[in-house]
Amino acid sequence: MTTKQKIKTWLPLCLCLVLLAAAVWFLGRLTQPKYMSGVLEGAMTAEYYEEKTPHDVIFIGDCEVYENFSPVTMWREAGITSYIRGTAQQLIWQSYYLLEDAFRYESPKIVVYNVQAMKYSEPQSEAYNRMALDGMRLSVSKLGAVRASMTEDEDAISYLIPLLRYHSRWQELTQEDWTYLFRRDKVTVAGYLMRADVKPMKRLPSVPILKDPDIGEACWEYLGKIQALCEKHGARLILIKSSSIWPHWYDEWEEQISAYAAEHGLDYINFLPLQDEIGIDFTTDTYDAGLHLNLYGAEKASAYFARLLADAYGLEDHRGDSAIAADWEEKCAQYDALLDAQLRELEEYGYLKSWTLGNDRP
Repeated sequence: MTTKQKIKTWLPLCLCLVLLAAAVWFLGRLTQPKYMSGVLEGAMTAEYYEEKTPHDVIFIGDCEVYENFSPVTMWREAGITSYIRGTAQQLIWQSYYLLEDAFRYESPKIVVYNVQAMKYSEPQSEAYNRMALDGMRLSVSKLGAVRASMTEDEDAISYLIPLLRYHSRWQELTQEDWTYLFRRDKVTVAGYLMRADVKPMKRLPSVPILKDPDIGEACWEYLGKIQALCEKHGARLILIKSSSIWPHWYDEWEEQISAYAAEHGLDYINFLPLQDEIGIDFTTDTYDAGLHLNLYGAEKASAYFARLLADAYGLEDHRGDSAIAADWEEKCAQYDALLDAQLRELEEYGYLKSWTLGNDRP
């Protein structure tokens, strides 16, 4: 068979394969949830890749970082550049792989890990896995995160070919799926998910009995891997327990984290005993009765943390750097515009229309 004959034989097949791959990609993109309303957390992971300038501080963890700290406030307070790679119910192995992914793009001086999620030592929920991992770019880090996170009934291939998972949404498609087929609006500012509404904490629920006080071995393994990863890249790891007062943070967990930090030479900051010093008031500074901070609480916690990072860790004030300052001026403008929009919604409707409200949020 001549070369020309081979081309005539194989060209149609190759074209069919290309068209099939394009169709699978297009339909996967169409049927995949867009997270532009309701539960916005699923849109956060992908936003990191749009960043224009590097960050001195990277946060990793669950809702206790992406709702309780405001990078814009840290910039305004001390010129600190930071980003929150947080996701809903982010398990520690997901934190590890998201951090590994971040080190592919930049070299932060400080990594801040919130320890609340160390109460989970096994995969928990496909829905939360999807919100955390679907937005990751294809890489060895994503493959590792998928393998570590999958629940019993999940298939790894469906994270790489979304149509295999979301084909059943075909009859549920809305205008949102078409509007955001090839673009997304930003839902965070530097990873911070803003809430300007207020729902005061009136009383704490009864504290459940802690059946198993021991933090699982998988958590200690991945915390060690996070520390080793930071050391490899010259970053300093800081452990924190954020300011949320519910779910309850047990003394048994606090003792284990404190002991681990002391043994491994890590700084650990528990913000719970610092509430009065920070100025947090859970009648005004929470939007869901103490589970998370709202904008006003997050700004207080962030200003406090920014001063601590600047004083104790010597982080540079970048407000005199024109290129970095220009990027953060854009972030500040986005932050202020988002706040104005939320305040207008609250005044007009009494609630934020773009959110699914209630204490069942991640």
